[in-house]
Amino acid sequence: MIALLTLVSAADLILTDSKSARGVTIAGIDAGNHTSAGLEPVLDQLSARARLPVIVTTDAGTAQFSPAQLGLTFDVEATRSRLLEQPRNPLSRLAALAGREHSVDPVVGVDPAALDTALDSAREVLESAAVEGGVHYQGTSPVAQQSSGGMRVARVGAADALRVAWLTGNPVALPMEPFSPTVDAATVAATVRGPAARATAASLTLVGRHGVRTELSVGQIATLLSFVADGKGGLVPTIGEPAAREVLEPTLKKSQSEPVGARFSVSGGTPKVIASVDGARIDWPATLRAVAQRLVADDGPRRVEVAYHRVPPTLTTAAARRLGVRELVSEYTTGGFSDASGENIRLVAAEVDGAIVMPGKVFSLNGHTGPRGAAQGYVTSTIIDHGRAAKAVGGGISQFATTLYNAAYFAGLEDVDHTEHSYYISRYPEAREATVFDGAIDLKFRNNTRYGILVEASWSSSSITVRMWSTQTVDVESVTGERTAPTTPPKLRFPKGDDCIASNGSNGFTTSNTRIIRDHRSGAEIGRHTRTVRYEPEPKVICG
Repeated sequence: MIALLTLVSAADLILTDSKSARGVTIAGIDAGNHTSAGLEPVLDQLSARARLPVIVTTDAGTAQFSPAQLGLTFDVEATRSRLLEQPRNPLSRLAALAGREHSVDPVVGVDPAALDTALDSAREVLESAAVEGGVHYQGTSPVAQQSSGGMRVARVGAADALRVAWLTGNPVALPMEPFSPTVDAATVAATVRGPAARATAASLTLVGRHGVRTELSVGQIATLLSFVADGKGGLVPTIGEPAAREVLEPTLKKSQSEPVGARFSVSGGTPKVIASVDGARIDWPATLRAVAQRLVADDGPRRVEVAYHRVPPTLTTAAARRLGVRELVSEYTTGGFSDASGENIRLVAAEVDGAIVMPGKVFSLNGHTGPRGAAQGYVTSTIIDHGRAAKAVGGGISQFATTLYNAAYFAGLEDVDHTEHSYYISRYPEAREATVFDGAIDLKFRNNTRYGILVEASWSSSSITVRMWSTQTVDVESVTGERTAPTTPPKLRFPKGDDCIASNGSNGFTTSNTRIIRDHRSGAEIGRHTRTVRYEPEPKVICG
């Protein structure tokens, strides 16, 4: 009988040579008695499953990951080789001939680091966390919170389970293991009796800069303080920052200070650097750590010095001195404005005076001043509205814009954006003037030098002057073209009233301005640009 069974087993071995074993399955798929080529549909099906999301489950919950997140890889060719291995045990072969199935696991790789990262990200879903002991307060009395154990994913077992069950296409159940908290009951009890009781024994004072101080009452201490596990079996005092800031910041914020950037003062025809001043911001984490430690200390005063971060200014003293702001490079003056316009010019000049334009940066008049309305102190004065004189809050700012534009022009700075008035105003140079309108029309120029630019704006009741201080690198010549294509002003009639400003009108014309820039040292021309401007005729306005 034994000889017969051996003969049958040997014959089957010959018949299934270069084929997978009879009755073999892989991940629930029949793969028995197939040639290498015949295994392709089986391997394709497994490869398709290897691209699907993986659902993992524990007693606590369920999570879904991509195979890559879990560090899973499927080796197709190694799996093919494993399927083509024939069992050498005659009994196994006879069992297969009798119809009994046996399974083969696919060749699956698991990256432990990726698996740990994925499982760590889903701890709240997949695990029942251990609860560490701690201490909190009811009223001002410390109360113990005892520890309790938890269940976590067994990482080595999880990798084995994924190797076996991943490619079945079914959710993979991960094994769990118990784990204990680090804090024992004795530590909790000792904390309640000692540090926690000392913490609420009396109030605590915080002392800040500039004589600012505030006090934490016993009740506030109990509200803010708790004791949590340190991961080493102990409990440490901790204070939550958001809640503590809500209590302390209204008073302590007065001890903070804003940084003051370096600036320039022009005295005796020479710009001088006024030193910068560092600011200070409360270092809340450091301050609250100090408070927590002082509360549980068994000696010393109940007093803590507030900790601060140094806040450097945008422009330090040293950086300002490196800017090369040392000489006058351009200056321009305009005059002939009304009292109301003069007030607006005074306000905008005060805002721009002292502005520093760093190398490569663009200065925007609208951006620098922000809104220029009644709320900012600007008053009603004359503007040009749709080609005729009118009145609005902020009138006169265009005169300052023209003055600033010309100072930038003669400093050789790059013209980024400017707009001329719609009709010519005789107190301004032709084709070399600018208008602005709050939020709509801007004046912009770029500091295209390697030095800083200091803008100085000085006002009098009859004139406005803008000076630019830096290092002279260029000389600028301005050439105004002839007037051409004159146009006759139209006549407009409006009802009498404050909205009507009578005007004799003036002709329109076309003209140009050419800026020629030369190197300051050599005198060689390095650029020229011509701008052509068409001025509309100023209408003759009749009121009545």
